[in-house]
Amino acid sequence: MDIKEIIANGCASIGIEFGSTRIKAVLIDEKATPLASGAFDWENSYKNGVWTYSLDEVKTGLQTAFANLKADVEKKYSVKLTKAKALGISGMMHGYIAFDKNGNQLAEFRTWRNTITGEAAEKLSALFSFNVPQRWSIAHLYQAMLNNEPHVKDVDSVYTLASYVHYMLTGKRVIGIGEASGMFPIDSTVNKYDAEMVKKFDELTGGKPKKIEELFPAILVAGEDAGSLTEQGALFLDPSGEFKAGVPLCPPEGDAGTGMVATNSVAQRTGNVSAGTSIFLMVVLEKALSKYYEEIDMVTTPSGSPVAMVHCNNCSCEIDAWAGMFTDMCKAMGMDISIYKVLDKMFELALEGDKDCGGLVGYNYLSGEVITGLDSGKPMFMRGPEDKFTLANFARTQLSSAAATLSIGKEILDAENVKLDKLLGHGGYFKAPIAGQTIMSAALNAPVSVMKTAGEGGPWGMAILASYMANKNEGQTLEDYLDNVVFGSQEAFEVKATDEDIAGYKQFIANYKKGLAAEKAAVEG
Repeated sequence: MDIKEIIANGCASIGIEFGSTRIKAVLIDEKATPLASGAFDWENSYKNGVWTYSLDEVKTGLQTAFANLKADVEKKYSVKLTKAKALGISGMMHGYIAFDKNGNQLAEFRTWRNTITGEAAEKLSALFSFNVPQRWSIAHLYQAMLNNEPHVKDVDSVYTLASYVHYMLTGKRVIGIGEASGMFPIDSTVNKYDAEMVKKFDELTGGKPKKIEELFPAILVAGEDAGSLTEQGALFLDPSGEFKAGVPLCPPEGDAGTGMVATNSVAQRTGNVSAGTSIFLMVVLEKALSKYYEEIDMVTTPSGSPVAMVHCNNCSCEIDAWAGMFTDMCKAMGMDISIYKVLDKMFELALEGDKDCGGLVGYNYLSGEVITGLDSGKPMFMRGPEDKFTLANFARTQLSSAAATLSIGKEILDAENVKLDKLLGHGGYFKAPIAGQTIMSAALNAPVSVMKTAGEGGPWGMAILASYMANKNEGQTLEDYLDNVVFGSQEAFEVKATDEDIAGYKQFIANYKKGLAAEKAAVEG
């Protein structure tokens, strides 16, 4: 069949991902080739001390992104998108969306970006002997209990963003195991919430407002049936009524899981770095770590394998902010230059800078970072009178600081002797050729590869999970499907930092650690 027939006959699959700054929908064929896309840009709001998005924005964004996907399909292929073989929803992991028994939202949607659950995270980590990060759903729930928030007594169900949207489309309270591992600890041997830890929490709270397995969605693994698009769900997605009900949905997943899929990093000894608004490193483990660390999240792949995750809240936003200011300067001088050209030039110049950034140091903290002990952040740039303050060194400092907190977290995995056969990068940080890979390779002391499809990112990875559910052979694993159907002989472009790059970054990170006292003082002040 040609592409027009594939779409008209409902043989294509759709992935929709709710990222921090963009909601994107992607349509792919049975070999995972991207056919069309649509997007909606949005930003979180800071309200009442909470980073949030309204559920009205969620609905509007979903409908707009999907409408733009439909328009792209019709423009490219002169055919309407009215059905699909499968559909999948992904979103920012973690967070807290709570409802009462009548479906009324009880509190603001508390996103992964919030660092307001320190007391709960500390107490639960001690109770479980397992690291519970501040952004996990269970930490948000327990912190609300500790705060004696009035809404807690009425909580009947708790969702992440992906599982909430999936529920609105299907009426099914289910969640993919990778996404679930950002709500509550998982027992990978049975692909369920860890029974012993569930028991401890329920005993701690007296099973109120409800027991955990009643509050949280039921867990599914990649390839399992997660319901189908209802009539009501079809109108929630496409109020025009053109897209029909009945499309099967795969388990909803988090952006960490879709990033693993998009980089073919779901097998043991593989890893991926997702670098955009936030940044995280995920490594699929051969064995458990020797103990728990508050800096390391233990999550899973979409098929349930244990993963060590170093997650940092801040990455590229400060780079974008400086690029915006440089763009304004160009405009003030009468030059019509887009911010994208300015960003490309910043990345290009970064490679010309001194390996140690000339002594310059920057902190990209728009929000807090657990790894460096900060509950909130203040962006900061510092230099000494003797440092080499050049544009190239400034650009390299911005790229290096975007990777800095991640590199500090990876030091723990190095001490645990965690092995990596390949590390793949994806996200906006890697769009400019070579520069992002080189500096990330120096920061993590490992070769970093980028595939041609890396720019497709999480929405594409979600579409692949949907396609896997619909098209897999009997008994075919996700790893096998990715190797043989999706990636095949696709080559990755590998960059390995030189010894000089690595030594220079070590000096930069040493300066960075020394300067953290000033960053902490700025936050406290």
